[in-house]
Amino acid sequence: MSRTVYSKKVKESIFKRLAPPNAEKVPDIARETNIPVNTLYTWRSKVLKSNPTSNKKASKWSYSDKFQAVLETASLSKLETAKYCREKGIHVEELKSWIKQCQNANENKFEEPKELKDNLKKELREKEKALAETAALLVLRKKARAIWGDPEDD
Repeated sequence: MSRTVYSKKVKESIFKRLAPPNAEKVPDIARETNIPVNTLYTWRSKVLKSNPTSNKKASKWSYSDKFQAVLETASLSKLETAKYCREKGIHVEELKSWIKQCQNANENKFEEPKELKDNLKKELREKEKALAETAALLVLRKKARAIWGDPEDD
């Protein structure tokens, strides 16, 4: 069985076609180039291993990965950003969406629901009443002791 050796140029062009985000299907490339399907699958796995985030769909990225992508592209030009997106297997529009999400992250104001506010106010009024009643009882006890003396003195 003879082994075919492919030139570096051919391999690189196939690697580009196999790489996300616009990765072509292996059987299609095999028909077009007459390269065995198994060889192409081996090459594709090498492409995916060389760029671990490239085989992750954008919907599978964690929030920290998305934030990291925003940080990494913050100082890049449009061309460099597009290249970065191609390497990572994401679309520029997705990255722009993540940037907007980061920019708006602290703009959300979380207000307490009206029902919770009402319950807290009611609870506070009840506690204030209980505190006032306790204070009144202590004052009365003090006055009663002043008038009638301590019951322990008897």
